[in-house]
Amino acid sequence: MASSSSPEEEQYVTEVTDNYETTCWGCGLHILLPSCASVFKCGWCGAITNEKKPKREDKCVRWRLLRDRCFLSIVVTFMLFVIFGGVWALYPIILSFNLLCGVFHSMIIAILSIATISFFSLSAFRCAGTPPNILWGSYPTVGKGDLENYTFCRYCSKPKSPRAHHCRSCGKCILDMDHHCPFIGNCVGAANHRNFIFFLISAVSSTIYVSIMAAYASSYIWPPLKYSFGRLNGASQKYLAWRVLSELVVTFLGSVLLLSSRGLVLVYLFISSVSLQIGLIVLLWQQLSYIYQGKTYLSNLSSAADNEEEKKDCQNLVRFFGFHYPATRFLPTINVTQKRHVK
Repeated sequence: MASSSSPEEEQYVTEVTDNYETTCWGCGLHILLPSCASVFKCGWCGAITNEKKPKREDKCVRWRLLRDRCFLSIVVTFMLFVIFGGVWALYPIILSFNLLCGVFHSMIIAILSIATISFFSLSAFRCAGTPPNILWGSYPTVGKGDLENYTFCRYCSKPKSPRAHHCRSCGKCILDMDHHCPFIGNCVGAANHRNFIFFLISAVSSTIYVSIMAAYASSYIWPPLKYSFGRLNGASQKYLAWRVLSELVVTFLGSVLLLSSRGLVLVYLFISSVSLQIGLIVLLWQQLSYIYQGKTYLSNLSSAADNEEEKKDCQNLVRFFGFHYPATRFLPTINVTQKRHVK
């Protein structure tokens, strides 16, 4: 019989005999699969298993945590320096004009400082959002479709939902992960994404206020500029503009050396706040554009590779910030009743 069988029949017999039995990691059911199937989806719980994917160990988690702690310490130190250094440098100048003006600016500084530090603390020290702990591995415990499209994280040895991503810096899976920010020493995920956006808004407002007030206060304590344009009489028209510009720069830098310690702090606050607010505004605009598109940073990268189009709508922003009702709900309504004609 073996000699009279065709090659197609022999190949079919070989495939059947190479089937093997495996176990779903989600519900524990036994599944019979062909040898060529390394990735399979359970028909009961919906979990996806990759047999050829080995368990991974990340040995650099401690170094990444140390890096994040260093960045976090630098950011906290800079924030405290801006707050206390700005108060020390600005208030003698502001209070010299009007007491009411000083009280008004004190309230603004207190509000911006408390808001920035509060949202920064919630973003940095709050868990970014881990997937729910689902009991798995037993058929009676896991119901039908409970682990639909769940995969098995080889780092955490836990179920990972389709919306979760494993962060190698934090060493755990994060739900709706946007990115890992080393400056807050934490991931930006489902639990702290809104706080991170509020932190960016308060930080941008604070840096704009600091730059305006530093420039305003510097204009009163800046030493008088002494120009010497007498050397420009023999300059040709071709190099006249360059000579004027170089003379202005030299005069300005020479006056910086005559500034007091308060003036030097104000100059540093102005330069640092302007440069910082440019980067924060770009980051805030990028974050809001992703939220408007209904995406995160990581999902935008994956959808760019898959060429998937998401629905762009302002309702994405409304849902993100927690406004579940339209603005017209809070406006007064006028009920117009129609008169009925009685015959």
